[in-house]
Amino acid sequence: MLGGIHKVLSCGSVLKSTVLQHIRLVNPVMRPLLFPRHESLASARMEEQGFESTTISDILKTKGKNADGSWLWCTTDDSVYDAVKSMTQHNVGALVVVKPGDQKLIAGIITERDYLRKIIVQGRSSKSTKVGDIMTEENKLITVTPKTKVLKAMQLMTDNRIRHIPVIDDRGMIGMVSIGDVVRAVVAEYRDELDRLNAFIHGGY
Repeated sequence: MLGGIHKVLSCGSVLKSTVLQHIRLVNPVMRPLLFPRHESLASARMEEQGFESTTISDILKTKGKNADGSWLWCTTDDSVYDAVKSMTQHNVGALVVVKPGDQKLIAGIITERDYLRKIIVQGRSSKSTKVGDIMTEENKLITVTPKTKVLKAMQLMTDNRIRHIPVIDDRGMIGMVSIGDVVRAVVAEYRDELDRLNAFIHGGY
């Protein structure tokens, strides 16, 4: 998965730099001779619009109600067994952890990786171990905001080898996105950029 993500990032950077370099390197004096006026304006619009415009907010909107304040959660006092059971039932790889009696007060996050590394590998009992004992605590969480660009989020996730990242704003946590959400958004964005580039080349702008 991580190798595929690095390829997406690499290909996107090459596409971006190649196209924009081509547009920028045309001599301003010669540009009217090389391109009709509407194509010159189109190239300017392409450069101004830029690549990588999709934000985390866009992902949350596509995820719908499940992304805005209704994420799955457990408490620090729940057993790891119950937390993993909830992940399995809902087909997710992570749960937000809150403090007992206060769903708005985030204590951390628990993931499948925490379960494998801190329970299975160490031979501990998931039924007698509390979520608070193995979760990633709130002060160690890597987070993004709704305005964070998707490629920036992908870079954070790959650099830190994490698969889920909480989304925080001034009010607190408003959702969570996975590496799958981010990859789908990046692939869709580059597909759109290629379509726009193709239309530009063939005079569609």
